[in-house]
Amino acid sequence: MCLGFPMEVLSGDDAQAMCARKGETTAVSMMLVGAQPPGTRVLVHLGSAVRVLEEAEALAIDAALEGLSAALSGASFEHYFADIIGREPELPEHLRGSGK
Repeated sequence: MCLGFPMEVLSGDDAQAMCARKGETTAVSMMLVGAQPPGTRVLVHLGSAVRVLEEAEALAIDAALEGLSAALSGASFEHYFADIIGREPELPEHLRGSGK
């Protein structure tokens, strides 16, 4: 399983940026997303920023990762997924039938 993690850009340029997550700082390739201003959240996978994130999406990903960690350790995890508990899953538009 491959995971991407939200990180915050601290400084950098088109090629590389220093990014932080949970108190740890690391160099991240910015070749796929270009230079981003400090404070921007990016999704980092295998040392590369693959996409710029809105704050709400970064927080939702962080909550899901915390929930996964809690579930794997046997702790209560449902509260991390409050946005999806109690609703039916929805298929993306391109996977829905035409209904004809």
